[in-house]
Amino acid sequence: MVRERFTSIKMLGEKTMEQLSDEDICWSYNGESNSIAVIVKHMSGNMISRWTDFLETDGEKPDRNRDMEFSEDMPTKSELMQVWQKGWDCLLHAITNLSEEDLVKKVSIRGESHSVIEAMERQVSHYSYHIGQMVYLGKMIKNDQWKSLSIPKGQSEEYLKQMLEKHGK
Repeated sequence: MVRERFTSIKMLGEKTMEQLSDEDICWSYNGESNSIAVIVKHMSGNMISRWTDFLETDGEKPDRNRDMEFSEDMPTKSELMQVWQKGWDCLLHAITNLSEEDLVKKVSIRGESHSVIEAMERQVSHYSYHIGQMVYLGKMIKNDQWKSLSIPKGQSEEYLKQMLEKHGK
């Protein structure tokens, strides 16, 4: 089930980036804001650090340079998608082979102890937070050209009706 949660939030990020150009992914609202490119680099760096040797080593690897993830270099969308996929591949590989016994093992992140379940919940929350930022930036950039990733405004009742019919209610 957790794999499906991660995959679902990954898909929201990808559907956001599909709607954007190379220039769009590097846009930020102001100097204190992050572009989608920066968010993706940060998420990927976090995933590689957290999920590499997940059960054996601290989730904050000594070779991670977190500050560099926030650099404003201008990658192409294609390059950014490779960075994105590398992080997600690391995460999905790490959780695919977890056993039931692994879920109660202890892991550490920056020296703080977590059960594997707690560590996964922490990361679902962290990645959801950043993907929400990406979606919001996409909406700001595309404005009326934005294609909704959820229930479009004004269509809640119709959506509910469809879902109830789909599930025989």
